[in-house]
Amino acid sequence: MSEEKQTNKDEGIEKENIQNENLKVQNDEQDATEGMNEENASAAEENQERPESEEEKEQKKTPLEKAEEEIEALRDKYLRSVAEFENYRKRTIKEKAELILNGGEKTVSAILPVLDDFERALADKTQDATALKEGMDLIFKKFFKTLEGLGVKKIETEGKDFNVDYHEAIAMVPGMGDDKKGKVIDCVLTGYMLNEKVIRHAKVAVGQ
Repeated sequence: MSEEKQTNKDEGIEKENIQNENLKVQNDEQDATEGMNEENASAAEENQERPESEEEKEQKKTPLEKAEEEIEALRDKYLRSVAEFENYRKRTIKEKAELILNGGEKTVSAILPVLDDFERALADKTQDATALKEGMDLIFKKFFKTLEGLGVKKIETEGKDFNVDYHEAIAMVPGMGDDKKGKVIDCVLTGYMLNEKVIRHAKVAVGQ
């Protein structure tokens, strides 16, 4: 075999090897591409099947969207507060009106039994003055006890120093001695307090 033929043969083998190598590389690249496509398709399919979580949705929101949501939440809170205050205001007005209209209900209910006693006493035709006086005395004590239960208290005057906070002087009595000077000598009209507040001063005569 001549050297020229041998050289041609070697070149042919080399070309064939190069072609085979190129073909192998192409096949490998194709396999890799197909594998990547399959992975991407699988990932896309998985993402499509799995719904986004609230955290993922929140992360995707823009600052403007977040600000708008916060403004809407504050607006809703404000409207609820206004509605609650309006309901409270209307309820307070209604309760105040009812209190003004029916404020004396407790007092009237408390003295009704005393009124019943007066009716029974007036219906009694007895002529016994002693019995009538005893009956009136019992009714008076019951009535005063009822008033005490409502917070009414009589202002004490006997032997007390004159006090403008509780007493109203309607007369000055001279010549009562030094020990009676400035003291209440007599009570002309009883005074009363309601829950520690004077509702009527006692009208008294004071030693001079």
